[in-house]
Amino acid sequence: MPINRRDFLKFSAGAGLLAGAGVDSAVAATEKPPQLPKDAVGILYDATLCIGCMACMVNCKRTNAEPGGALYHREAEGQVPYEYPESGDAIYDAPLRLSGKTLCIIKAYRAEGDAVEPDAPHSSFIKQHCLHCIDPPCVSVCPVRALQKQSDTGIVTYNKHRCFGCRYCQVACPFGIPQFEWEKASPSIVKCQLCNHRLAQGKFSACCEFCPTGASIFGPVEELREEAKRRLALKPGDTYNYQVQHVDGRQRTEKVVSRYVDHIYGMDEAGGTQYLFLAGVEFNKLGFNPRISNEIYPRLTWSYISHVPALIGTLLVAGTVTRLVTQRIEKNKDASQKSTDEADAS
Repeated sequence: MPINRRDFLKFSAGAGLLAGAGVDSAVAATEKPPQLPKDAVGILYDATLCIGCMACMVNCKRTNAEPGGALYHREAEGQVPYEYPESGDAIYDAPLRLSGKTLCIIKAYRAEGDAVEPDAPHSSFIKQHCLHCIDPPCVSVCPVRALQKQSDTGIVTYNKHRCFGCRYCQVACPFGIPQFEWEKASPSIVKCQLCNHRLAQGKFSACCEFCPTGASIFGPVEELREEAKRRLALKPGDTYNYQVQHVDGRQRTEKVVSRYVDHIYGMDEAGGTQYLFLAGVEFNKLGFNPRISNEIYPRLTWSYISHVPALIGTLLVAGTVTRLVTQRIEKNKDASQKSTDEADAS
């Protein structure tokens, strides 16, 4: 959606208001403790059940490239943004990290032999995507409400038609989740939106629906929390009927219980998240930043911004100007290509 002159003036005016007086009200708004929405949904990922098949990654891309999905682009209708290696045959997708084309990724941890406890797991997979914080810092710092937390489900969604590319959400997120489409002339922020478009169809997150082992299950956050607590109380070596796909338990698989680290990651970190983790390996070894505390992060981000309020205004103006320039370049490029095509045709 093009930004016209009125939009530009509106953004600039908003910058002035934020710089002048908006920060104090924003700080006050974060003083209340975060509340989990009544119908909040999320995911429980159990690393002890994950076999690293990456079915979640492939189906995440496929379903999110559909209309309404977080990877959908009208100009690339019907194309799935796979990231094949630059050389060799394109046999399977092999992204190295989250990017403008990858919302969900499986990574592997392998311990060095002499650093492992005798009875501890020597390896583990871990699944990375947006944690959908209960009080998301990315939402708190977005000056145009391109990022919003849904009041019913609690899902953190993104509206690319509002965004003008300041990328402050990337700075604010303690988990490093939001990604930017650097290669596009008119780029957007890309992040997991918990397959919000599928919920409207009566479905749920593709990563859970296509997980064959039950490593990722979808459901109400309160039920996922209770299930995680039940699993922590299990005795290693016993058997347990683990849910598959959804926490409601309609599909189950019986497996031997592995040893768990006595912690549910996401219960309290960053004020709590709707994506919960269980694992048999310490979380700091699985790529989680040990400096992430239980602090409610919007309080920290707004505390910082209150000391440099002009930053918001600068980002608004600079981001809007950048958006205008890139759109003009894209328009001129299309016009030039059209002229070339007409000349070739004649």
